[in-house]
Amino acid sequence: MPAALTTFVGRGRNLAEVRSRLGTARLLTLTGVGGVGKTRLALEVAAASATDFADGVWLVDLAPVRDPSLAANAVASALGVPDLGTRPVIDQLAAFLAYRAPLIVLDNCEHLADACAELAHALLSASSGLRILTTSRTALGIYGEHVFAVPPLAPNDAVELLRDRATAVRPEFEVTDGNRAQVLRLCDDLDGLPLAIELAAARLRTLTVEETIIRLEDRFGLLASGSRVARPHQRTLRALIDWSHDLCTPAEQLLWHRLSVFADDFGLDAAEDVCAGDGIDRDEVLDLLDRLVTQSIVLACEREGLPRHRLLATIRQYGREQLAESGEKKLIRQRHHTFYLALAERIADGWHGPGQLKSLARLRAEHANLRAALNQGGDPQATLALASALRYLWGEGGFLGEGRRWLDHALAAAPEPSPARARALWVAAWVATLQRDHATAYRWVDEAAELGERLDDRVVCAHIQSLRGTLALFSGRLGEAVSLLEEAAAAHTATGEGIGAVYALIQMAAAQSHLGDPRTTQTCRQALALAEAHGEPLAHAHALWTLGYDAWIRGDLTEAMDLLRTALEKEQGFNDYVRVGLMLEQLAWTTAAQGDREEAGRLLGAARVLRQDIDTPVSTFGPHMVEQHARCEEEVVRALGPATYEKVLAEGGRHRGPDEAIAYALRPRPEPVAPALAAATSPAPSPLTPREREVAALVAKGMSNRQIASALGRSPRTVDGHVENILAKLGFGSRARIASWWTGNQAPTA
Repeated sequence: MPAALTTFVGRGRNLAEVRSRLGTARLLTLTGVGGVGKTRLALEVAAASATDFADGVWLVDLAPVRDPSLAANAVASALGVPDLGTRPVIDQLAAFLAYRAPLIVLDNCEHLADACAELAHALLSASSGLRILTTSRTALGIYGEHVFAVPPLAPNDAVELLRDRATAVRPEFEVTDGNRAQVLRLCDDLDGLPLAIELAAARLRTLTVEETIIRLEDRFGLLASGSRVARPHQRTLRALIDWSHDLCTPAEQLLWHRLSVFADDFGLDAAEDVCAGDGIDRDEVLDLLDRLVTQSIVLACEREGLPRHRLLATIRQYGREQLAESGEKKLIRQRHHTFYLALAERIADGWHGPGQLKSLARLRAEHANLRAALNQGGDPQATLALASALRYLWGEGGFLGEGRRWLDHALAAAPEPSPARARALWVAAWVATLQRDHATAYRWVDEAAELGERLDDRVVCAHIQSLRGTLALFSGRLGEAVSLLEEAAAAHTATGEGIGAVYALIQMAAAQSHLGDPRTTQTCRQALALAEAHGEPLAHAHALWTLGYDAWIRGDLTEAMDLLRTALEKEQGFNDYVRVGLMLEQLAWTTAAQGDREEAGRLLGAARVLRQDIDTPVSTFGPHMVEQHARCEEEVVRALGPATYEKVLAEGGRHRGPDEAIAYALRPRPEPVAPALAAATSPAPSPLTPREREVAALVAKGMSNRQIASALGRSPRTVDGHVENILAKLGFGSRARIASWWTGNQAPTA
């Protein structure tokens, strides 16, 4: 929920009544004319109800959303639910909310009434504990909806609001016995509409109350021919906005009109680039913006920790009407598109470095404006370039599904064999690969490869080689994957894209580890060294995670634990459900192997909830993951018993989102006491012969069968037989499980 920048005045009875209705109504809509204060009342109700909802209170501002099909995306974005799959976002949201009970505030629904009605019905049907509070000029009109008509402010509340806002611009202003009647009359003339009162209060900086009344009467006379009854609330507000507009200087008016091109809030750099020129110097924009803030036309705000500005929906719509009448609409929209294309390309080109979190925060803050830029049409090649440049918003921001739709649309609209199409094709193939839609990925890969060769674009060709290797890995063709990824790493290095080589090496190491390739550790360390040289946190985290997996396979549990915890630290802030879930899963295996089965169960619970939130089962990541998860779970259940296991699993699953799960996993904890210590000197009973135990100990040290044969003076065939017997007796399917078992079942040596 956003922090309130001004005090909430009056409406005590309204607040209490709406909160009371929320106790019984699952869908409550606040209706009323523009400017009556629906949004502010909803925000106050939500803030006051925060402790009533264990799963949080969430605001979804729908004013910037023009396309009804994106209403569900806006909700998913506000709740931090990643759009990763190929299923409709509304289905992904329903799965996320199925076992949660939050309050969701859908603000400004009137222009998306049908989409909001469908969305509310689907989500309420999926979650019995969910409550939805909407604001709209009209009701949604679905079964079960309760409606509260927000009234204008009572006279005394209206006077207090005027006083509060007027003193912000004119500290000496007071409501006294001498001017109270005039203040009451002014508020009455404004029909008690909070927005109208705030706009009028801004004028009290230079006008008296009496002067304001006289000027407003002139305005209203033009609208209603002096008949109070003929002037509805909405025309009152329109007259006041007209008057506020007329009182602005020509430069202030021009900036107001041009600012309306932004779909949502915006930064100063965007305002300067898009709005300067033809009547406004670039160095004037900040001063003019401050003046519009003083007049309550523009509001200062914050998003993703960045200072921003925004227009209320009513003010923005007025500005758009004026912009269209001025004949500048096409020009300003083109400047808007040009600015956001340049921003997206700058972030994409500079992504691989230490500023990734800041870059991702900026992309998230600009999401509504980026959608507007993509939707503008105009030059299809420029739209294609923008959809491609936003690849890190799609991939790392958690918007794969949305990115897929924009890329598909842009590729269809720009079929010419251009460099922009070649880049967009490999990005589309990458997105489809991450969604595990291999058929589509191969289709885009083949076209991109052909076009990349024709254009002699070595960067595109290197990325395509990486994708071919990744697809081979995901399909279980491990030997082919190693060969392709080795070539890809060399190709990326040749183009100067060292970070591309890092990811190729990481995938190569994954394939090698499953093959039992002795070069795995060397490949991991090479990837880690390259990632460290670039200073990129995500590549570094991924490389650490891969090396941690290799250490676990080798039986070096201390190293595996250190690497995984460091990788998790670097993942904070990126909201990546998939990677964090997999890292927690692997941390659970390592923790169980060290003997702390309770903590392992908690980590399995944290990983399970992240997978549930994105409706992604363990099997998504391959049969080896299913096997290793099952082994760990069996070990924990065997040690704790089913009841205790379910208890610790639930404890670990009480954390919302990746960052909370990371903080939980990395929390300070006392050193675990391994079960073996309780027995002091008695090792766990073993079904293995002395020779098999000797072999198991060497397996736990990471030695291959050939190395063990050399150390024991036995033939490799004999050692192969011992390892097969060990696997059969313990019921294991991999050497890694032998290492885990050995470490967890040894008596202390001192």
